[in-house]
Amino acid sequence: MNEDVEMKKRPVGMLAFTTIWIGQVVSLLGTAMSQFALTLWTYEVTGKATPLAMLGFFFVTPMVLLGPFIGVLVDRGNRKLMMMVSDLAAGLTTLIVMVLYTTGSLQIWHLYLTVTITGIFQGFQWPAYSAAISLMLPKEQYGRANGMMSMAGNSSAVFAPILAGALIGPLGLGGILFVDLVSAVVAVGALLFVRIPQPDRTEAGREGEGHFFKEAAYGFRYILARPSLLGLQTVFLVGNFFSGLSFAVQAPMILGRTGNDELILGTVQSAGAIGGVVGALAMSVWGGPKRRVHGVLLGWFSTGLLGQALLGLGQALPVWIGAMFLGTFFTPIVNGSNQAIWQAKVAPDVQGRVFMARQFIAWLVLPLSQLLAGPLADRVLEPAMAQGSSLARVFGRFVGTGTGAGMALMFAVTGLLAALVGLGGYFFPAVRNAEEILIDHDVVTAGEAV
Repeated sequence: MNEDVEMKKRPVGMLAFTTIWIGQVVSLLGTAMSQFALTLWTYEVTGKATPLAMLGFFFVTPMVLLGPFIGVLVDRGNRKLMMMVSDLAAGLTTLIVMVLYTTGSLQIWHLYLTVTITGIFQGFQWPAYSAAISLMLPKEQYGRANGMMSMAGNSSAVFAPILAGALIGPLGLGGILFVDLVSAVVAVGALLFVRIPQPDRTEAGREGEGHFFKEAAYGFRYILARPSLLGLQTVFLVGNFFSGLSFAVQAPMILGRTGNDELILGTVQSAGAIGGVVGALAMSVWGGPKRRVHGVLLGWFSTGLLGQALLGLGQALPVWIGAMFLGTFFTPIVNGSNQAIWQAKVAPDVQGRVFMARQFIAWLVLPLSQLLAGPLADRVLEPAMAQGSSLARVFGRFVGTGTGAGMALMFAVTGLLAALVGLGGYFFPAVRNAEEILIDHDVVTAGEAV
């Protein structure tokens, strides 16, 4: 009884969400610092784009393949516990890498293994957080809450390169990893402090009940039965393929074009993070467009054209800074608008399964794009864009020649294609009119009660 009273005294609603958010700001800052330091270490050891792209492949692939089963566990289990497990697993893998590095044993394949483990448990975090927002807040605040979550990630990325660059000298990579470990503890502590309610059962939840594999497939059945939801995710599926090809080699492109200048890489990444913070702040205050589908489709167009394509066409720091800022400015608007649509339309007690099926569809091509990105850059486009080659004579006037030019060409072409994906969504009524076609889950639930 005393325990129940104590639980009821813990923060709920926006106060609880803000407490979790603060913990995530700290955790994401530590994670971004260690990722930046490990990116530099990997490129210094190998000098190739492929290992960096492979890190992304090993992180995303288990999350995609296991996503439907993770969604079942999230819906069956406690949202708060799932979030804590994700943060604890991230801390454990950081500890493993730190021990390996400090003992002089760290190798590239160790990072492939640890990011695979991180990817598996990271899969629990996103659907659990998304469902938690639906449970803690009214739907009018979904856009702002999603904007705050985007701001947490982007604000940490603003300071991470600066802090990592300043601290890696006195602390070394091992010290940066220790900071990341402490930040994971802070995130877990914030979750312990709040109360997150469990969802009520709905008709959709009862429809999806059954054995484990039936429940795992339910998210796909739910989406396939609703062409508007499937259409929205198809936009992300195709757009992510084009974006994934380029951004897998972003760091080696900048390093290759600047003679391994870590300061320029950090500046460009910080500019992108600042753009993300400004976009997320705008989303948090504004809440997104009234018709959220415009935030999704026009956001994709703007990100592809003003961010990705311009980044490839640029050959100097000011252009890279501007492109990264503009591209990431629209990203929170795209993701926040899309997330708000799904949170409003999908019942909370099935969001784990549906959101992981949704992620599976959107991310299905990311492992493929990350597998292709490194070899395409190292073996095809980089040699082809060397000075004097026929391809360089055609495209060199746009992206330059020499080291990094092949990867820059990847950015320019795929950015234009990603922009066209966003515009293409308007040609399909099921996507264009998704918000009118789909009924909000709270309206359905009220109808059931009647």
